[in-house]
Amino acid sequence: MAESIAFTMGADRGAIYDEIIPQIEALIGGEKDAVANMANIAAVLREALGFFWVGFYVERSGELVLGPFQGPVACTRIKFDQGVCGHAYTTRETVIVPDVDQFPGHIACSSASKSEIVIPVFDAGGGVFGVLDVDSDRLNDFSQTDAEGLGKIVRLFEATL
Repeated sequence: MAESIAFTMGADRGAIYDEIIPQIEALIGGEKDAVANMANIAAVLREALGFFWVGFYVERSGELVLGPFQGPVACTRIKFDQGVCGHAYTTRETVIVPDVDQFPGHIACSSASKSEIVIPVFDAGGGVFGVLDVDSDRLNDFSQTDAEGLGKIVRLFEATL
């Protein structure tokens, strides 16, 4: 069991994703508990990439409920028709928001959050299990590199569900 991760400090995000993806795969590959895997993924992403907030929301009884996360206190429940997380859940697509204040219906869990990326997580049957939500305290902080890197990590997690 890994107790730490290794990555090159100061490297660009693409390189860091390349370094941490195999480590996340090793960390969660043999574990079937979704909560444990979400917790470790959030911790690795926050440590390696320094994001303001990283966490999961999971579908529970017709809404998204806060799961494991790293960062400040967060919104506990999100309706499917609200916010970036609800939008990613209902459209089943990754959403990159360069400026959260410009996103209609954005839910301000923290006024320090400036940009956001949300990736849907699918279960083995193709239903949406939940979303991976990553917030930055900088405007326009996410790109296709993040969509691809985080998408690969989400696919690794989906394989454990």
